[in-house]
Amino acid sequence: MKPVPAESTPVALVTGASRGIGRALAEHLLARGYQVVGCSRGDADWTDDRYLHLRADVADESDVKSLCREIKRRHGRLDVVINSAAVASTNHLLLTPAASVETMLRVNVTGTLLVSREAAKLMRKRGYGRIVNISSIAVPLQIPGQAGYVASKSAVEGLSKVMAGELAEYGITVNVIGPSPIDTDMIRGLPKEKVEQLVGKMSVRRMGTHADVANVLDFFLRPESSAVTGQVVYLGGITPA
Repeated sequence: MKPVPAESTPVALVTGASRGIGRALAEHLLARGYQVVGCSRGDADWTDDRYLHLRADVADESDVKSLCREIKRRHGRLDVVINSAAVASTNHLLLTPAASVETMLRVNVTGTLLVSREAAKLMRKRGYGRIVNISSIAVPLQIPGQAGYVASKSAVEGLSKVMAGELAEYGITVNVIGPSPIDTDMIRGLPKEKVEQLVGKMSVRRMGTHADVANVLDFFLRPESSAVTGQVVYLGGITPA
């Protein structure tokens, strides 16, 4: 795999960049000198000279194609994709609506596939790319009440491993980060006792931080990490069940 081409500023796409982990990682990449394109279904309430925010539904194929066409038109390249856009819902299995599961699968799985597919078409032309998908420790912990969410994020992990094999010949790596609980809107929707139980199951018994996630992201993005692909890193001292 080739090192990062140095002819111009690298460009990153971050989905779900209006808030939470997506926003934090977009700001982190800006601090590292990237041009960053972020997207979400709504507008972002923050700006930067090197940041462009576009409205797009990652589960809508036409939206994703338009998004990547705009990146190509403006920048002519794409080096990094972070698939952070996600939705979650907590319900006992017996009370889980089908519509809720279908939404999670569309956004979390289909969205990740569509964005990765269209991004890879831009990346392969230059023989270089980094795709990093966001999963969750809910997968190895198999958290009760999150059957649909765990199913969707498990699918993201499986999808990522297949993509890693298919895209390696183009110099594109695909890896996954499974954050521990971080103080975001998604976690705030859980009962306090549920969050405490999650933290109690981790080896590192504290809430996660955006810096924890950014640290693993930096490793995956390094030119020297060209042989690291198809990997899932869970934070908090979590291992698969």
